[in-house]
Amino acid sequence: MNASTRSTGRTVWVAVRTMALFTVLLGVIYTLVLTGVGQLLLPAQANGSIVRNADGDPVGSSLIGQTFADADGNPLPEYFQPRPSAAGDGYDGGASSGSNYGPENADLIAAIKERKAQVAEFNGVTEEEVPVDAVTASSSGLDPHISPEYAAIQVARVAEARGLSVDQVRELVDQHSNSRDLGYLGEPTVNVVELNLALDELED
Repeated sequence: MNASTRSTGRTVWVAVRTMALFTVLLGVIYTLVLTGVGQLLLPAQANGSIVRNADGDPVGSSLIGQTFADADGNPLPEYFQPRPSAAGDGYDGGASSGSNYGPENADLIAAIKERKAQVAEFNGVTEEEVPVDAVTASSSGLDPHISPEYAAIQVARVAEARGLSVDQVRELVDQHSNSRDLGYLGEPTVNVVELNLALDELED
C-alpha cells in the first residue's frame, strides 16, 4: 500500500468518524435536549398549542384558525366569524397561502366588495363599519386572529343567536383579546378559536 492510498484511507476514516459524531450530537442528543427543554418549560407550545373542550377532547390549535359554518358553507350566527382564508377550501393546514393578488387585481377588488356587503348584512351594520380584516385573508390563510373592530361588530349578532346579553359576550371578547407584543409590536387581536370555545363552554 503506497503513501497516497494510506492518506486517502485516513481521510475517509476521519470523514466517516466526524459524520457519525455530528450525527449523534446534532441529530440525536441536540434534538432530545431541545425536546426535553420544550416539554419542561413550554409544554403547551411544544405540543402544538392544542385547545380542548370541557371534556378534555382536542378541538383545534390556538395558532390555526377554523371555519365556523354549516355544511353548505354558510356562516353560523352563533359563532364569531374569522377573516377569509385563501388556504385550500379555507384554513387548510396543508395548503397554507395567501391569494397572491395585488391590490389592483380586479378579482380581488370584486371579492372584497362582495365580502363587505355580506359581512355588513350578516352583522346588521353598514359597509363603512366593516374593517379591513373582515374582507381580506392573511398571508398564511391560517391566522386565528381578528381585529377588535371586527369582533365588536359581531357581538350583538352572537349575543342574540345565543340568548346572551351583549355585556356577557363583550366580556368574553375582552378575555380573549391580546394587546400588542411587548406593548408596541403589531396590532391588538382577538383569538376567534379560543373565543368560540369559551362561548360553547359558557352554555354547557
